[in-house]
Amino acid sequence: MADSSNFLQKTLYVITTVPCAPLEEMRKHLPAHIDRQVELEKAGIMFGAGPVFNEGSDVPDAGMIIVRADSFDHAREIADGDPMHINGVRSYTIQRWRMNEGSFNVTISYSDQKAEIG
Repeated sequence: MADSSNFLQKTLYVITTVPCAPLEEMRKHLPAHIDRQVELEKAGIMFGAGPVFNEGSDVPDAGMIIVRADSFDHAREIADGDPMHINGVRSYTIQRWRMNEGSFNVTISYSDQKAEIG
């Protein structure tokens, strides 16, 4: 059995965001939302984000934004800064997540200057 005391135990916050307005309304705020997401990424706050799909659907029913925050209050401040939330076209919930296990791979090819995350 693995020794869980050596697990990463990194605390992150998961913001689950769901529509509460028609798609046409949400689309008006999409450029500002994407700008905000990139801002969070560049600042090192965002761990990852993207749409969430139910099985068999090509239309997302929610979005998930995982952030590095010090507390629920800090995560709420981050979520409250999203133009989708500011303009009332999406609502959100926040959960604290302790990441213990997992891995990621990065391949960088010098010859063609390409990178791949797997």
